[in-house]
Amino acid sequence: MNNLIRRLGNSDVSVSALGLGCWPLAGMTREGITREDAIATVRAAYESGVTHFDTAFCYGENGESERAIAAAIDGKRHSVEFASKCGIHWGADHKQCVNGQPDRLRHEVEESLKRLSTDYLDLLYLHAPDPEVPIEESASALRGILESGKAKAIGASNMTVDQLERFHAACPLSACQMPYNMLQRGIETSVLPWCQKNNVAMVVYWPLMKGLLTGTMKNDRVFPLSDSRHKYPMFKGIEFKKNLAFVDQLRPIANRLKCAVPDLVLAWTAEQAGITSVLFGATSPHQVHENVRGMSVTLDTQAKNDIREAISARGSIIGRRAV
Repeated sequence: MNNLIRRLGNSDVSVSALGLGCWPLAGMTREGITREDAIATVRAAYESGVTHFDTAFCYGENGESERAIAAAIDGKRHSVEFASKCGIHWGADHKQCVNGQPDRLRHEVEESLKRLSTDYLDLLYLHAPDPEVPIEESASALRGILESGKAKAIGASNMTVDQLERFHAACPLSACQMPYNMLQRGIETSVLPWCQKNNVAMVVYWPLMKGLLTGTMKNDRVFPLSDSRHKYPMFKGIEFKKNLAFVDQLRPIANRLKCAVPDLVLAWTAEQAGITSVLFGATSPHQVHENVRGMSVTLDTQAKNDIREAISARGSIIGRRAV
């Protein structure tokens, strides 16, 4: 993988090509994740060369993700990049609430700064657009935070091109965050070209699609109701079997390059045009070490062609999650 440190769009911020997505550290989607596990995971990532840590105000009902990052990075703040998000919080009914009101956004940022034990964020995203608030109002609030120095760069997550245009007109965007992987490439149609045209970095999540592209799943895998993957058509019936057959096509490519399937997938994702940083999830040092191996993989022309053919042969997929 080339360019392990990359400039974040039109900003002065640079981030590692692989970043740690810190949602799993909150322990809300996986059972048994302790604070000690979370801290050890962040430390392992830092020691392995990962400097980009992506979190959010809502990653944990009480900021568990941000607090764990602060504990792990203690004393090393200026050698890492903190990316956080505002605009989503947990309600009294334990359900996520989208709120893009300026006062709410400013409150969440102040709380995130306290949790992270820092006085600035390298990157601050609006987590999601609030349908009840004009996006220009939310963007203007983030512009004020940028101008105050409490954020070095501003990003937008989970938006359409129209929403990005409107946000960008009110507040200069340096980054956009969207889901992207070998099987889910929807951003290539319009969002990614818009970002490339406007010099906005693309940071992507779900590169391994919740474990689907790791090469460790089998056809008879059943996901319990406590596992959110049971809501995705990608993990059910014939779609699941087709996706696992696609992963099987990646194995000989990885074997020839003497790397594991996840290494191949992460390296491919990070090499795609317009992709600045790829976020991977982990809940243990072991998982971190497995993922960061992708930083040392270089794809040759044959590998790129073979992957392109496998993706083309798989065709379109049903990927939307059921409500």
